Amino acid sequence: MTQLEIEAFLYITKYGSISAAADKLYVTQSALSRRIHSLEMQLGYTLFSRGKGIRGIELTQEGRAFIPLAQQWIHLYQEAVSLTDFKENPILNVGSVLSVSTYLLPNALRNFLKHPQGFHLCFHNYHSVDAYAQVESGMIDVALVSDEMYSRTVTTAPAFQEPFVYVCGKDGQPADVMTPELLPPKKEIRLPWNPGYDIWHDHHFKPSVYPKVNLDQMSLLEDFLTEDNWAIVPLSVSARIRRKDVQIRSLENGPDDMMIYHLTLPSLTGVKKEMVEIFLELLDQELKYVSGIRSFL
Repeated sequence: MTQLEIEAFLYITKYGSISAAADKLYVTQSALSRRIHSLEMQLGYTLFSRGKGIRGIELTQEGRAFIPLAQQWIHLYQEAVSLTDFKENPILNVGSVLSVSTYLLPNALRNFLKHPQGFHLCFHNYHSVDAYAQVESGMIDVALVSDEMYSRTVTTAPAFQEPFVYVCGKDGQPADVMTPELLPPKKEIRLPWNPGYDIWHDHHFKPSVYPKVNLDQMSLLEDFLTEDNWAIVPLSVSARIRRKDVQIRSLENGPDDMMIYHLTLPSLTGVKKEMVEIFLELLDQELKYVSGIRSFL
């Protein structure tokens, strides 16, 4: 398979038709169709279900599954052709779960880009399982995850540990130390921190009582911390909340501390290994600004 064939597939999935993709690539529709046919012959399965007319093209099940592989192929191709420029423009590929990237990583990443060696950065948010896959494939050089998993090729090491705390809007009535029994479930802003947190939550709160808000975007948390709404968050998150009307309290009988791990490949050497070490040092410096976090970096 060639770059032109992979590019043809991705453009059709992006723009929804052969005609639109052909216009964007400045080629004829017949040329684009030949590239897709050649790609399907090499793969041994069809990528598109072809209905009547150009508008009838839809992805098959195999086609949908092939999208991330095609994207990885293009990424690896681009890295391969840019190897000659790597010494002048070294790039660090970083991945992270949202709970870390939203509140802790921005300063560390900005400081990384200020390094005198002129480093470049490529960053992606991933769930833990996806981060493992990306590191295993070599697409990501270092990742920060909340779920430790088994991998034959990836090195998993503790990065830092932090407790959970209680945060609420200005009209909440928190005690000096909160307990689960004091928390009204219908006022909760629910966030998915890690499997251990989910077990603790299910033990203390009835699944039949729906929270006020279910969120999977950490950046939206502050928008919903109004009135007497509340949430349970890691300490680092509470330390970065900018709103002055938010109340923060320690939590008794709360979830086990949040553990964040960093993932790397043991085969990293040279400039890549040096960049990962510098990035982790900068993250360690950022962690020192939050009293109560235990760093292992």
